[in-house]
Amino acid sequence: MKMQKDYREILNYLLIAFGSIALSIGMMCFLVPNKIATGGTVGFAIVLHYIISFPIGVLILLINIPLLLIGLKFLGKRFVIKTIVSIVLIAFISDAITNIFNTPQLSQDPILATLYGGILIGAGLGFIFKGGGSAGGGSIIAKVLSIKYGHKPSTTLLIIDSIVIFLAAIVFSDIEIALWSLISIYISSRMIDLIIVGKQNSKVVHISSRKKLEPIALKINNQIGINGTIIKGTDLSQSENKDVLLIVVENRFLMEVKMIVRDYDSTAKFIVMEAKDLLAEK
Repeated sequence: MKMQKDYREILNYLLIAFGSIALSIGMMCFLVPNKIATGGTVGFAIVLHYIISFPIGVLILLINIPLLLIGLKFLGKRFVIKTIVSIVLIAFISDAITNIFNTPQLSQDPILATLYGGILIGAGLGFIFKGGGSAGGGSIIAKVLSIKYGHKPSTTLLIIDSIVIFLAAIVFSDIEIALWSLISIYISSRMIDLIIVGKQNSKVVHISSRKKLEPIALKINNQIGINGTIIKGTDLSQSENKDVLLIVVENRFLMEVKMIVRDYDSTAKFIVMEAKDLLAEK
């Protein structure tokens, strides 16, 4: 058991290291040379770099040190340690790319720079989050405000990213740069979701009918091999029984399930939702 736990921790730190490399490459080879910012303290460091000409890695460290000291009081020790490892790696690799390896600018086209920079930064953050750490900055502030004041982390992160974009527009004196930064942040967020959640090929289906749902459930199970849950309930006036069948269906079986329901009860409600994160398929 201990060996398995140790193996997981080693894997987590490998994910953090890999994510830090991907993030640093996306930042230094695509976004920074084209003056395109991203979200959080990494984006803030990019903007500051063009104001005071400090190395970006140094700026990332300076910005995050006070935030980590604040976060240490509210966040778990393991999370803080992994975040410190991530920040140090990002800071070192970012400056090494420029000062040691002299890696050239990989694209001068703002579209390509935004696209590939956003993908690499999003993938990097996704692997860091999957390893149980963070890239510091916004995520620390969001977690602290959530714990202390109950603010939604997503709202805090949105405000921080908005401030970074506003600063980018002012510093670079170009509204288009800010718009490219916004696209970069969106691409990064989608990439984070893809890494953490994965690409799901299933849907959550809710089936509601005035008739008994057991025959539908049995037929779906016999024909397709899908299990589910029947939730007993009533309508809002509590005058009529209205049960709900909850199942997870692969996309390729969705129409077949729909036909089974339609044949049994043409008035049944058939609600399809995205399955964002599944621990089990059935």
